[in-house]
Amino acid sequence: MKRMIVFIWLQVCTFSVFAQINTDRVIAIGRNALYFDDYILSIQYFNQVIRAKPWLAQPYFYRAIAKLSLDDYNGAEEDCTLALQQNPFLVQAFYVRGIARQSSGKYDLAIEDYMKGLEFRPKDRPMMTNTAIAYIQKKEFEKAKALFNELIESYPKDSKSYMARGAMYIETGDTLSAMNDYNKTIELDPYYAPAYGNRALLYYQTDKMDDAITDLNEAIRLNPREEGYYINRGLIRYNRNDLRGAMSDYDQVIAMNGNNLIARFNRGLLRSHIGDYNRAIEDFDIVIAMEPDNYMAYYNRALLHNQTGDFRSAVNDLDIIIDQYPNFTPAYYNRAEAKRRLNDISGADKDYWYAMELERTHGNVGQNNQPVIAATTVTPLSQASENPDKKPEEKKDTREESDKNISKFNNLVVYDKEEQQRSKYQSEIRGRVQDKNIRIDLQPQFVLTYYEKLDRIKESVYYNKTVENYNEHNTLGWKLIITNKEASLNEFQIEAHFTSINEYSSKIEKESNNADYYFGKGIDFMLVQDFAEAINNFDKAIEIDPSYILAYFNRAVVRYKQMEYEQSNTSQDELADAMSIQFNTSNTASRIPTQAIGNEHDNHSYTYEMILRDYNSVIQKDPSFIFAYFNRANLLCSQRDYKAAILGYNEAIRRDPEFAEAYFNRGLARLSQGDVKRGIADLSKAGELGIINAYNIIKRMAE
Repeated sequence: MKRMIVFIWLQVCTFSVFAQINTDRVIAIGRNALYFDDYILSIQYFNQVIRAKPWLAQPYFYRAIAKLSLDDYNGAEEDCTLALQQNPFLVQAFYVRGIARQSSGKYDLAIEDYMKGLEFRPKDRPMMTNTAIAYIQKKEFEKAKALFNELIESYPKDSKSYMARGAMYIETGDTLSAMNDYNKTIELDPYYAPAYGNRALLYYQTDKMDDAITDLNEAIRLNPREEGYYINRGLIRYNRNDLRGAMSDYDQVIAMNGNNLIARFNRGLLRSHIGDYNRAIEDFDIVIAMEPDNYMAYYNRALLHNQTGDFRSAVNDLDIIIDQYPNFTPAYYNRAEAKRRLNDISGADKDYWYAMELERTHGNVGQNNQPVIAATTVTPLSQASENPDKKPEEKKDTREESDKNISKFNNLVVYDKEEQQRSKYQSEIRGRVQDKNIRIDLQPQFVLTYYEKLDRIKESVYYNKTVENYNEHNTLGWKLIITNKEASLNEFQIEAHFTSINEYSSKIEKESNNADYYFGKGIDFMLVQDFAEAINNFDKAIEIDPSYILAYFNRAVVRYKQMEYEQSNTSQDELADAMSIQFNTSNTASRIPTQAIGNEHDNHSYTYEMILRDYNSVIQKDPSFIFAYFNRANLLCSQRDYKAAILGYNEAIRRDPEFAEAYFNRGLARLSQGDVKRGIADLSKAGELGIINAYNIIKRMAE
């Protein structure tokens, strides 16, 4: 990419000399990419501005946000420092650098940054919260408590402050105060899933299993994608001897994320417990493939290999265990048994007598001199399956993921303290720094592109005859897809599309009246977040071929993106209003404000009209193009014209009765009009079709 910079920017920015690039425009494009979570691409743009004008503070600051979002904490810290060298009054740079430092464990330096930021912005809630959390991480609980008390006094209705203070009380062992704070969090915000998740862990620790299950059920209803809730519920179900329920929870996690090693490991243990040895081995195979130093998995797999008669594999796994834990006597006993089955009598006797000698000289110990029990077969987790109705007398043994004590090989795994810290504090420390608003969004607009995010829950692929016919001719050399789950580009894709822009430019020089070349070039510019150039190229394609439906459609899409981004620059609050639904649960229709955002500024009003015309053109030329109805309805929602939007969603659903996103958005629009019954019915249908967030909203409306 670097070796192509000068040539690329001659094409992209249409400048003759690198030092003469329009830095304001390039920063704006970089912020486009940042706003739409395209972090790698945004960094490339900010790099160009920094090379051209290294004295500007803004590009360092925005690049820091991108690096922070990619977990490059050191890089983010360095960029914030550079930004502050150029502008020592850039308060947000102190905030972002504090986050970077805190995320990498530099708590004292993070606190310094937050304190400096608070000099400019006294009582700033995020900076005060992060400072308190940093004190917790330093184990300076009194300072943290004092700051949380100040926060709660300043923001008495802020549920997150109670939540974080409750987590602090857990750290200090004050479970009663922690419970009070979690209860207060839920009282203030009964739809905040982490509060139920944290309270469930507290119930579990205090042996209130039924209450823990109730809270985890609620947390899962509110946030069905959070894997940790299922893992913890599986653990509690196991403690209640509900092996089927525990297994179903681990199955659910693996269905959502096949790479979740805790769920794989725990399911392997449960499968071994019920005698499903071969499938248990499959789970441990995957754990070991993804985490080659997971010796607990090796040992459990060795026991299973012994159980299934694969003694050679058992010996191989036990060799690895003994190499890592040379004093772990059960491994020698099990290897002796496997060798005996392989007729290696000499090797078996050697292992057996060596294990006996270890017990005589060191005692029966494992890692860190922990006592262990010799195991020659698969060790059951419990006797629960023999009497599933019997309640356990005490909680069964578990271990944290970071606990590598081999003697705990057959304990179910829970998220360790580090992961729990993340679940308690990470949403406050991190989050989407450039957009901290929390709102219920419409399902986003559809776009013609080449890439799509994978959705493991909703796997439907939308078919459109016009798009398929276009792809059959292989006009662009890339397959177009219609999706509303756009994927960010990686470095190779970024380079490929910059190269493609140059190639289209060369083709256009030779054949200037080819609309496909301009359309393809427009998509490339759209993918690298240069909206102005994308629109210019779609304009040219339509000028050459006024019937070019796909160009009309994508031009409208890009203009909508441009309008959304411009609104985010004027006011985050305005953006939240424009791009989310305001609910009205009464039986009267909600009023549309006299000045919607599209009417507040002339340029927004003009953009709105241009987008509307493009979607109307698509629908006129191809009435079966259902995504134009959907996108047009989204546009109307952004102007709070919910009645007209509902008609648009109706048309999309009439043409495709399985159009999940249209049901979801129509449900939100109906709720905004006070039509609760039909709104919930639409959300229920959307949930049935795979949009699980719909159930969260249904739950809220039922309260």
